[in-house]
Amino acid sequence: MQYVDCIVMGGGAAGLMCAASAAKRGKSVWILDHANKVGKKILMSGGGRCNFTNYFIEPENFLSTNPHFCISALSRYTQYDFLELVGKYDLAYHEKTLGQLFCDNKAKDILHILLSECDTSGVVIHTQCHIETLDSCGSQEKNSENVPDDVKPRFILQTSLGEVACHSVVVATGGLSIPTMGATGLGYDVAKQFGLRVKPRYASLVPFTFKDHQHMPLLSMMQSLAGVALPVSVSCQNQSFSEALLFTHKGLSGPAILQISNYWNTGDTVTIDFLPHESLELILQKCQQENDRSELKNILSRYMPKRFVNVWLESHPSLQALTEKSVAQYSKADIQQLVVLFHAWECVPAGTEGYKTAEVTKGGVDTDDVSSKTFEAKKTPGLFFVGEVLDVTGWLGGYNFQWAWASGYCAAQYV
Repeated sequence: MQYVDCIVMGGGAAGLMCAASAAKRGKSVWILDHANKVGKKILMSGGGRCNFTNYFIEPENFLSTNPHFCISALSRYTQYDFLELVGKYDLAYHEKTLGQLFCDNKAKDILHILLSECDTSGVVIHTQCHIETLDSCGSQEKNSENVPDDVKPRFILQTSLGEVACHSVVVATGGLSIPTMGATGLGYDVAKQFGLRVKPRYASLVPFTFKDHQHMPLLSMMQSLAGVALPVSVSCQNQSFSEALLFTHKGLSGPAILQISNYWNTGDTVTIDFLPHESLELILQKCQQENDRSELKNILSRYMPKRFVNVWLESHPSLQALTEKSVAQYSKADIQQLVVLFHAWECVPAGTEGYKTAEVTKGGVDTDDVSSKTFEAKKTPGLFFVGEVLDVTGWLGGYNFQWAWASGYCAAQYV
């Protein structure tokens, strides 16, 4: 049986960061990953350009049953610490909107940095390696090779590569999102095995799906708008985001919808303002004052995509009477009816597209059972949890990668 100081389960963002950081401290580290290569979700993120962090990282950008848990790690390894790392490799990057930082070239540039850090620190990466069992050490603890005299192995892993003993195990297996990339529930199984609680898990940062109803053929309307995008403000559970919305053949997507999905629960009403930077009431009042004889759809098309305006008006029978008369003839009640339908349209999604397209898993290993300083399980010395497997979920925009970097780095200081 071989001995390694630290086994990192999972070769994603958090696992790679943790492994490289631990190895820099002189620890012998193996990464074990069941996929054929590490960093798959890094490569596909940000449309292939990896939104690797954000200039405006705050604890308020993260959801958790314990909202204070993330504060320590985010303050000890900040976005600027990661920017210092990418600067070491002269990575070309740019800011898009809202502080989001992307690679100028490809996401593989970020993966290259992490792999280079692992390589120079002596991390051994084993892909296509399946972990069959993980157990606390018993009487076999000194039967492994190369065990330092002052170190007591704590765990034994049975793997497809053989048996290995180690002092620390870092669970960096991620969540359930995007199973085609190899996502599994292994990390949650390990947590339960060692007595840690696991919070309910949900697909998040995910598009909404809809169904047709007799009184409102929602899905049909959205399908006829598939591909149309426009800036909106979307609200749910006293939280709002102002970004782009995209209509799809299944319902609603785009950054604004993905963001609000973090806060949505089944049955919740979502409110959408399709004209967040203008006042439709003032627009129509001005048209009346100027005796503008333009049709309603033509006035609205000055501010919103024409296809959206046409379908929206046609899909709401209550607006039929308004489309047949001049704006100059509108009463205050007519204008208020339009204001509600364009500034405060309410809908109840049937559900989400699920883990198949979700960017993250909300929920996970209960942070009350893990140290916010070391990321070690409070009742199992040597067992650590980092990244998405924990009950910490960030906003869209580089926040979840920063959580991976921060939690991975901080745990590495204690393995």
